[in-house]
Parts: sequence; structure tokens; C-alpha cells
Amino acid sequence: MSTRFPFTAVVGMDDLRLALLLNAISPSVGGVLVRGEKGTAKSTAVRALAELLPSVAVVAGCRFSCDPASPDPGCPDGPHGEGAQDARPARMVELPVGASEDRLVGSLDIEKALAEGVKAFEPGLLAQAHRGILYVDEVNLLSDHLIDHLLDAAAMGASHVEREGVSVRHAARFLLVGTMNPEEGELRPQLLDRFGLTVEVAASRVPEERVEVVRRRLAFEDDPPAFAARWAGEETALRERIVTARELLPKVVLGDAVLLQIAATCAAFEVDGMRADIVMARTATALAAWAGRTEVTSEDVRQAALLALPHRRRRAPFDAPGLDEDKLDETLEQFRGEDEPDDDPEPDGPGDGGPGGGGGVPPQGDAPAPESDGAAPEESPAPAPQNGSGQGSGSGSGERAAVQAGEPFRTKVLSVPGLGEGAAGRRSRARTEHGRTTGATRPKGTLTKLHLAATVQAAAPHQKARGRSGPGLVVRRDDLRQATREGREGNLVLFAVDASGSMAARQRMSAVKGAVLSLLLDAYQRRDKVGLITFRGRDAELALPPTSSVDAAAARLEQLPTGGRTPLSAGLLRAHDVLRVERLRDPSRRPLLVVVTDGRATGAGPDPVALAARAARLHAADGTASVVVDCETGPVRLGLAGNLARELGGTAVTLDELRADSIAGLVRDVQVNRSARRAA
Repeated sequence: MSTRFPFTAVVGMDDLRLALLLNAISPSVGGVLVRGEKGTAKSTAVRALAELLPSVAVVAGCRFSCDPASPDPGCPDGPHGEGAQDARPARMVELPVGASEDRLVGSLDIEKALAEGVKAFEPGLLAQAHRGILYVDEVNLLSDHLIDHLLDAAAMGASHVEREGVSVRHAARFLLVGTMNPEEGELRPQLLDRFGLTVEVAASRVPEERVEVVRRRLAFEDDPPAFAARWAGEETALRERIVTARELLPKVVLGDAVLLQIAATCAAFEVDGMRADIVMARTATALAAWAGRTEVTSEDVRQAALLALPHRRRRAPFDAPGLDEDKLDETLEQFRGEDEPDDDPEPDGPGDGGPGGGGGVPPQGDAPAPESDGAAPEESPAPAPQNGSGQGSGSGSGERAAVQAGEPFRTKVLSVPGLGEGAAGRRSRARTEHGRTTGATRPKGTLTKLHLAATVQAAAPHQKARGRSGPGLVVRRDDLRQATREGREGNLVLFAVDASGSMAARQRMSAVKGAVLSLLLDAYQRRDKVGLITFRGRDAELALPPTSSVDAAAARLEQLPTGGRTPLSAGLLRAHDVLRVERLRDPSRRPLLVVVTDGRATGAGPDPVALAARAARLHAADGTASVVVDCETGPVRLGLAGNLARELGGTAVTLDELRADSIAGLVRDVQVNRSARRAA
């Protein structure tokens, strides 16, 4: 059995450790979402938490971890009477990003169910996580259908497995902990709201702390048992403190004045629904129990708000999570109870965990002490990267500063023609595990979606030969048929944006950025991957490699300056290279190329327009679906964007038409345009 890194040996990350401990004290808080850059020990801290949880009493032999004191009456292994019971450590179950649906919810033997009427059920990860921790690393990369099952289980406290009228239900109450790197994309709002608390983590910028992190990690890797033994005393003390806080929790009083502060805070920050109020109340109560108090204070409410509200404050997909602490303090002061002192002692930070303190985490042993003023010297922020600026490539090009994007608007659906087999999404037609049934086929592997009528039809002619004598249908493995279904897939939407001087002229770039931002918002809603190429000066730049983080693409777009020549051919060739690599990485995800330009081409050889046309024909030869957003304005139009669209085998649309009903099915017309072009 592998030795885990001790929880008390983790350096820094006070908010993360506090949030995890509060959930250990009160699982009803609702779990933790950990957001942060890679390499910040998010997973290490979460895995270490499992060692601190008290043991769990279970019914002996029950695969679903039923509590002997109150067993689940609907347990598939039940009913449970008075019998033997066992005690085992609390489990931490990890859900891999690429897990199948059957691995998550469990699998049902359809053959036995149909032929014998027996519910032969193999429990999944949800059953294993019951009364423990369900940990999802890179939770933002989970497939939509797995997220749907997580949402259902988290809301109902139970998992349901349905297979063509055969149903199995079991309890599934667990502490949901997820980690994610925001650069890889954001979570759906429905799943965000299911996490009780959220914390942001980042690597320390204090050299002494970074040294201590490296020192402890190397010591652990050299001799894990010896390192764990060094911290055994602190681990035991922390485990006992969690047990004490759990026992104190029912005695904590949540007064009316504090409840008013909680409600006023949630109303002031305009969070949706009532879940935030409930989570804040539970978190504040757990904070008081952790501090050894039986009464909740305003400082507990403040700390609870900082943990429970930031991820519920996102009003739009591109808004960064966060909380205005000045506004929070004003609200708490306004609704402070008359009997509460005005000068609540404020802890030095989440690490102040003594009795009477407002929360806290265990002491850090030999961790370096903070600076005398409690913080590291403030660093000046690094300048924002000018991605897509092409600096150095367009010298003397008259670069102009980045302009703000115009107001985004709702666009029509741009979809790739044909029937794909990519990742589940909401853009183009595809064969998927979920959707409307369109036919049946023999299963190639494990049967997941039974086509009942086709199965019966396949088995019916053989009943006499198989000696059927009773009412039951004799079904064999060869009779089973898998349902084929059609739904929607997510695509790779690659933007190639013209940032040259011709686009900056006539103050058009703001409108262009607004249009691209609108398309990015549409890509966010439809679960697409996105990439961003900009071209200006003498070359093209991959400002953002294909990613699920639409937020990152929007940020790069905002920073995009303009000016210089128009290397249209370079932009198209760079797009061709990116798509070629992505086809090798993910061949099932079909691309959609969106070129945002006025169609002008300059600076590339004696005939830059001809070079751009040749580059466009490379995309047409690959069958890449494409749309050209024509940014040309003014009374005299050259129609160059339309010519480019024809070379691409796609279609062109103006900025004004991007809002109109007339572009419904634009990319569906690409196939017709391509066929007409080939016929010509």
C-alpha cells in the first residue's frame, strides 16, 4: 500500500486546507472545487485528506457501504437485518476523466435481466464513493453525460441505473472534490453550483516557502514511510481535532442576526437560488466548531462568504470568479447585530486555528515564518502578453494599441455538415451514446444501450430450436443489439483573425472583436474546443493553441493590437498546419475554420491574393468546413472576402448578417457550395 504525503506537511495553501477540513467536519457543506495552475499540489492535498477522515462502520458483506445504524431499504444487497458489521477507513475514489458511463454508475447484465429476470448489478464508482470522497481531477474535462450523472447523484444522494425498463437504485452520498486548471476551460454553471466551496491556489512567490516545498517533497520521495513517521504526531492531533469539532457541531448556535448577515450577503452579491445561503450557513457553523466555539460570529460569516460565493458570482461565461471584499465588509457591517461587538478579533489568516479564532488550519511545523508584516513584499504585476501582436515581425507597421471589443450578441448556429463521431457537445450532428435512436447494430464490446425491439426480433426465430417451454424469452449473447443514436458533438472552432492595418482603419476592430467574442460565447455554450490565429505585419501567430478554455481565447482577443500589412496567406497556412496536427491528436473531432477578414492580402510576394487563394484551396482539399466573416465596409466593396470563401469551399457572411436569421444553416450550405465548385 502506497504512503500518501501527510496533510500537515503541505506548505501554505491555507484556504485549500481550511476548505477541505471544513468538509471533513461537516460533509453537508457540499464539497470543494480547487482551481489553480498546474503543479500546485492540488491533488496531493486532496489525497492526503482521506487519511484524516474517521473510520466508517458498514454492514458486513454489503458492496454499497450501508450504515448498520440506518441501512438503505432499497440497497441491491439488502434487505439488511441485525447482523455483523465491519469498520473500514473512509474511501477516496478517483474518477478518471476518460471513464465510461458504466464505470461511473455501474453495469447491469442485460442478458440475465431479460432471460432470467435477475438484476445482476456490478457497482460503479458512485457506489464505492458512498460515505467517502469522490475525487475528480481535471473535472472541467469530464464528458457531459458523466457530469449529468454526477449532478443527479449529488442532488438526490442516490444513483439510478436504467436499462430498457430494468432499474437499479442505490445510495450515493459522497464528498465531491474536484480540481481543475482554468486554462483548460470552465465548468458548466450547474456543476459549479454543486460544489459547496471553491478556492484558488497558486504557487508561492516567496523564495523561502518554495525552498521548503522542494525540501519536503524530496524528503518524501527519498523515504515515504520515514517522512510520514515524522509527521505522525501532527496527523494524529489533527485527526483528533476533527473528531472533536464533529462532536461539537450539533451544539453550535446559528443566531438570527448571523442568518440575516448571510441572507443580506447573498442578496447583495446577487447569487442565484438559495443554495448559497444554505452552504454559507453550514460553512459558518463548521468554522465555529473548528475554532472550538458554540456560537457563530461575523468573522465566520465573512470567511464562509469568501469560500462559498466566488464561483457563484459569474454572471457571464467570460467573467472571472471573485468577490469584492470591500463590498462584503460593508454588507456585514450594515447588518451586524446590536449585541455583537464592533471590533471582532480578526485572525492573522486561515492558519490561526486557536480557540476563539475564526477558523484555521493545523500548524505548519518547521515551515518558514511569514514576513514581519504578514505578507511577502508586493510584486509589480507582469505586463500582459501581447499575443498575436507579431512584435518584431511588422517593424515600421504603425502598430495601434488594442481596442476594446464591442458588445457581444447572439449568433446563429454554425455547424459542420455530415455526421460525425466526436466528443459530445451541442453543435453538429453526430453518432453519440445519448440522443434519439436511429437504428441498431451488433455490439462490438460491452453492451451499453440495448435496442429492445431489435434484440427480440433477433431472438424470436430461434425459440423453438432453443427448447423454449415457458413464457420467458430465451436470449443469447448473439441476439443482443446495440442501439445507435444520433445527438450533437462539439467541434474544434479555429479562428483566424485579421489584425492588419486595413482592419484598424475606419474604426472597425471594435466591431470585429465583438463579433469574434460573440462566436466564442457560442462556442462556450456548445462545448467546443477553440483556437486563435492572428495575422498581421509579415507573419501569422498561433495566439492560442486549441483548448477547451474559451475564456483564455477571449482574454487573448482583448489584448490583440492592430496595424501593419495583411499576410492572409500566412494566416491560412498557419491554420492548415494547426488543423493537420489536431487531426492526428484527435481525429474524431471535426474542425470549423472561421476566417475574420476583409479579404485584402498584401506583402507576400508579387501576387499576395493568388497566394492566399492557393492556401485556401488546401483547406478545401482537406474538406474543412469554413466560414468567412466579411469585415469590409464602406460604399465601395471589392468582394474579396466572398472570393476567399469560394476558394475555401465555404460561405461568407457580413458582420451585420452574423446577427440575422438569414445565416441559419450557413455551414450546412458549405457542402452544397463545395459540390457545385467541384462540378464546375
